[in-house]
Amino acid sequence: MTLIPKPFVFARHAQSEFNAAFRIGGFTDSPLSETGIQQAKDAAPILSAIDWSVVATSTLQRTQETAFHAVPKQTIMAYEQLKERNWGDLEGCPIEQQLPYDVTPPNGESWRDFETRVLGALNEILSEHSWPLIIAHSGVYRVLNNVINGTPYCPRIGNVTPISFVPSQDENGWEITPFKGSFTCYQMP
Repeated sequence: MTLIPKPFVFARHAQSEFNAAFRIGGFTDSPLSETGIQQAKDAAPILSAIDWSVVATSTLQRTQETAFHAVPKQTIMAYEQLKERNWGDLEGCPIEQQLPYDVTPPNGESWRDFETRVLGALNEILSEHSWPLIIAHSGVYRVLNNVINGTPYCPRIGNVTPISFVPSQDENGWEITPFKGSFTCYQMP
């Protein structure tokens, strides 16, 4: 499965209570920590300055809370398929217990099923909206990295660190850069 070549901005949610405790969050609906609330508010000057075609989040509280604080005047559309990977029996365990991505956790979701689910949602969003802001999870970012660069293994994206994805003539077909609040690198059709 491929990603529709349309521009978008991706941001991982702000720090959750599970992030702060170094626990595997996955499907667990962990709210933002106090630090996370401040991170989301700190991102507002860049993210809320744009009139996004849609602000898409997962249905998990940590992504919706991030959007609430980072883009407070925009309507949020929550997508069940953008949820983090279901880590099954590992939910809530220390982060050191996380398995390699190609290993299915006990009673959890396989990488293939997770990637298929996430790509379906991303392509639905991209087919319906001209320049979306997608606030989701580090696993969703790893799906993007796998589709574009051929591996889910990459540095963990920082909390509320917006990244611009723009189709290009580059080797991998995308220009991926930190989002600084403008669209100067891409002419909207």
